[in-house]
Amino acid sequence: MAAHQRLMNMMFGTICSQVVGTAARLELADHLGDDELDHRELAARTGTNPGALARLLRALAALEIVVETGPGRFRLGEAGMPLRTDRPDSQAAAVLLFTDPALLDSWKLTEEAVRTGLPTFEGLYGTDFFGFLATRPDLSERFNATMRQVSLPIAQLIPVSYDFTRHGTVIDIGGGDGTLISQILRGARSVRGVVFDSPSGVAEAAATLAAAGVADRCRIEAGDFFTAVPEGADLYVLKNILHDWDDERCGTILGRCREVIPDDGRLLIVESVLPDMVDTADPAPYLTDISMLVNMGGQERTRTEYETLCSQAGFAVVAVHSTVFPTSYSLIEAMPV
Repeated sequence: MAAHQRLMNMMFGTICSQVVGTAARLELADHLGDDELDHRELAARTGTNPGALARLLRALAALEIVVETGPGRFRLGEAGMPLRTDRPDSQAAAVLLFTDPALLDSWKLTEEAVRTGLPTFEGLYGTDFFGFLATRPDLSERFNATMRQVSLPIAQLIPVSYDFTRHGTVIDIGGGDGTLISQILRGARSVRGVVFDSPSGVAEAAATLAAAGVADRCRIEAGDFFTAVPEGADLYVLKNILHDWDDERCGTILGRCREVIPDDGRLLIVESVLPDMVDTADPAPYLTDISMLVNMGGQERTRTEYETLCSQAGFAVVAVHSTVFPTSYSLIEAMPV
């Protein structure tokens, strides 16, 4: 019976994600805030049917997103707090992104992706994921916000998991709004930095760097890492970049880094590294791996697979650093050969 119930819970996963996604789209967490409200008042605030909203709220209570404090009265639960958009640990953008119909439609073709080994996203929309984002400014903004939200916790771990002070200049390739480089520079005050990404990727980097107080030590460059990456650093960082792409395009990115890195330089790859055998304690990296297959054509990889990619691009892995707190992320340090 336990196995049966577990399988049933997994089967209802799609419904759970839609319930949570609907709560995010209705901004229920922001409407509740620190208050306890009757479902009828919430319905008036959200423009929804009171009876239907009560049913949604009961489902959210069963998932511990909200707490029913009395018949028809609700407050936010601990699991619902990150849905508030006014919190620094907000995950609202991520929930909105991953429950967007554009992403959900490609999941309907998971079987096809498994049969062919190819992403289904491009077949649906005629372009790859990042090309599609370029046509949807709203979704692109949501993607960038999601990257900020999910990047900050690991970005705070990286500077205390690796000694950046032994380097002079660090370039964060695909660094987006500068969340990671800001944390690195805050912890290594003698180091200078560069954040490099597409024009839309670095659009908000200046504000992030200024807020962190490191704008005077970091410049912003826009470009395409498939074409070229900036020169002038002795450490190049790739965080959550390679898992977006297949081996061939990973080889191109690493090759561009190899073209400019000095002989005594270092490459630091920050990724979720899969163990050689499945670790059932943490299913997230394996589910992310399937997401990469379906939507982007990338993949999560084992240490051996990263070593192979590096070797083919002219790098040798010299160390793999764990984060100071247990996560699936590792810092793969490589040098040019």
